[in-house]
Amino acid sequence: MSTYTQILYQVVFSTKYRRKTLTKPGREQLFRYIWGILQSRRCKLFRINCVEDHMHIVFALHQSVALAQLVQDIKVGSSLYIKRNKLFPQFTAWQTGYGAFTYAAGARKNLIRYVMNQEAHHARKNFKKEYIKLLREQQVEFEIERLFEEEGERDECESGRHIRTSLG
Repeated sequence: MSTYTQILYQVVFSTKYRRKTLTKPGREQLFRYIWGILQSRRCKLFRINCVEDHMHIVFALHQSVALAQLVQDIKVGSSLYIKRNKLFPQFTAWQTGYGAFTYAAGARKNLIRYVMNQEAHHARKNFKKEYIKLLREQQVEFEIERLFEEEGERDECESGRHIRTSLG
């Protein structure tokens, strides 16, 4: 018997301290790099987009791939790529952690449209508000005090605190 899955994810993560460093000129190159990581792991990219302070990636996760490892590979690899190629001079790092949300296949078109329209969306709502709304819509329990790293705080590893939920 073969293995068949349909695991549609939206992964969201921010720049360190939500600094607005992801300027337009380098974005397409960054997107192609991340797409390459996904392809090498046999994941199917549906949409990737970002604004100055955070990234959204919509993809189908291959059944042989662990989500936490994939996100780590994307964040570490893209951080090194950004710095090596000087894509965003003010970029220092990605923020610790991420949000990962699963969706039914029927939600894909709306999800892609949502990610495509990030610039217009963020003309009205900042990343913090958007992220909290996503967590609530997905019924993810969270502590508001621990959601965002602030400048001057000590970095702490949040291994094992990855968010995943299912929308039926």
